[in-house]
Amino acid sequence: MSAYALIAKHVDAALAEAASQSISADVVARNLLAEAVRIFKQEGRPLDDIAAELVATAENLDDDEAMGFMRP
Repeated sequence: MSAYALIAKHVDAALAEAASQSISADVVARNLLAEAVRIFKQEGRPLDDIAAELVATAENLDDDEAMGFMRP
C-alpha cells in the first residue's frame, strides 16, 4: 500500500467519524493541516522549509494547471 493510500484511508475514516459527531469536513481539514505542521516541526524541519511546503501546495491548488514542480 502506498503512503498516499494509507493516509487517504485514515482521512476517510476521520471524516466519517467527524460527520457522525456533526463536525464539518472543513474543521477536519484545518486540523489535519495543523497536524501536518506539527509533524514537520517534530521531524526537525526548519520553519522556512515548512512555510515553503505550504506555499508550494497553495500555488498548485488548481487541478487544471500544470504543477510548477514536483517534490521528490
